[in-house]
Amino acid sequence: MTEASNEKRGRRMMRLFIHRFRQNRWMLAAAVVCVLAVHMIADGAGPVAIAIAVLLVCAALAPSRMPRERAAEAVAAAGHHALEGMSGEHLAAAVTDPLIVFDGDGAIVHANQAAFDAFGNLTPGILLLLKFRAPEMQEMIQSVLFGRVSSREIDYVERVPIERAFRVTASAVGRGTGLYVLVFKDQSEARRIDRMRADFIANASHELRTPLASISGFVETLRGPARDDAAARDHFLQIMQNQTVRMARLIDDLLSLSRLEMRPTLKPGVRIDLRGLVQNVIDSLAPLAAETGVSIERDFPDMTLEVYGDRDELFQVFENLLENACKYGQSGGRVAISIAGPLSSPEGETTVTIRDFGPGIAEEHIPRLTERFYRVDAGASRAQKGTGLGLAIVKHILARHNARLSIRSTLGEGAAFTVHFPPA
Repeated sequence: MTEASNEKRGRRMMRLFIHRFRQNRWMLAAAVVCVLAVHMIADGAGPVAIAIAVLLVCAALAPSRMPRERAAEAVAAAGHHALEGMSGEHLAAAVTDPLIVFDGDGAIVHANQAAFDAFGNLTPGILLLLKFRAPEMQEMIQSVLFGRVSSREIDYVERVPIERAFRVTASAVGRGTGLYVLVFKDQSEARRIDRMRADFIANASHELRTPLASISGFVETLRGPARDDAAARDHFLQIMQNQTVRMARLIDDLLSLSRLEMRPTLKPGVRIDLRGLVQNVIDSLAPLAAETGVSIERDFPDMTLEVYGDRDELFQVFENLLENACKYGQSGGRVAISIAGPLSSPEGETTVTIRDFGPGIAEEHIPRLTERFYRVDAGASRAQKGTGLGLAIVKHILARHNARLSIRSTLGEGAAFTVHFPPA
């Protein structure tokens, strides 16, 4: 390591020496010629030697610049002249965030297009205090105008036409210009993600706390009043086992969802035979169908239909959908699974539809079914050992495959969940 370090240091010193030599080569040459000129004068060649020496000294004193340095200076000079000729309106237009310039009276001087898109009419001359009536905005604008502070930053929420959160900065433009600027940084998406994260943690904690509280209560009962009651003990142990199974499923679903969110894009997968995949799902859930009294009907085309993707993830998609159909649509007594090729779709999509004939889903619930922990009937979902994350996982997996899920339902007639794969 020491030898390598010394070698690198030596190379750096050599490069530095060469660079300095190239910068000062004319000075060194002039010094050598001056020495020679002195000797020539001493030998009697005075006028010629003096003329040569003067020329070389002038060349040495002239600025020595590399072509690259001269080109860089030329570009910088051109950029400076272009910047001097550019108006403030051009600079404001280049800012993607809403930006408003106002004068010492609080009247708008200029607003860029992003500000017009965000806040509507911002005609020059309108007073900012009449446009933004929120107390925090009024106080910030006045504090900057009256010179109490040179710059100020606040959080501001615009509620019309939709709720948006901004981080607003107000500051003076230069010194002595009499102009001020407001810049709005949109924080809506970050706030939405923070709320989603907080809601997710709260819901996950609640879902885990419920079975834990149940298990804790049964343990206390078994250690106390039911210590010697064999029938009660067996009953309580069965309930505790069911609760632990539910907690295990919830943890598995949480981990699956976390992995999917950490890898939002999918590497190019292999070609998967949809008929074979869906048939494997049906075979794996045959015991559940028999337990719930549901018969599964198939409507598969004779042709082979393939899609690109991850087989395990797509298996999880159809397993979730078929399991839900068997559990929540068991009153209908049957579930129909159909596969349609691209020729039957105007968009050239390949679709898989899983339909039950149970009670159906009210229309107001359908847009929210893929939200985490959202349940149409929380009691029925927990009774079926549901975690409330199945359809959220389905949505994330399909998004990774550039596919989508559509849901149709009529109360009393069941529900149909269709997976749409894009054209290959």
